Amino acid sequence: QVQLVESGGGLVQAGGSLRLSCAASGRTFSNYVMGWFRQAPGKEREFVAAISRSGSSTSYADSVKGRFTLSRDNAKNTVYLEMNSLRPEDTALYYCAGRYGTVIVSRRSDYTSWGQGTQVTVSS
Repeated sequence: QVQLVESGGGLVQAGGSLRLSCAASGRTFSNYVMGWFRQAPGKEREFVAAISRSGSSTSYADSVKGRFTLSRDNAKNTVYLEMNSLRPEDTALYYCAGRYGTVIVSRRSDYTSWGQGTQVTVSS
């Protein structure tokens, strides 16, 4: 079990960049597949990106490919989501999630640990 806390959200102009961080507590962070989800008002929570335990493999939603980069630093128990070329449609509450295991997954139900979310607002 890990506790997750997101940070780094804020207000940014379209075309700008932002880096989100997710700090995990616990001794088994390196055993967790980590993912990011987002939820905009009136919409379902959607998959954004996920990263393998070692950080060697990543998966991205089509909507963010080429713009977002997911990485992790297991020594710091932290996962990062660097967001570039932000668009107004990226505006959402972003959640960090963890799944104990090895397989990268994109379904909400497959993740067992969740952060409280951090708000990202992109103005036009």
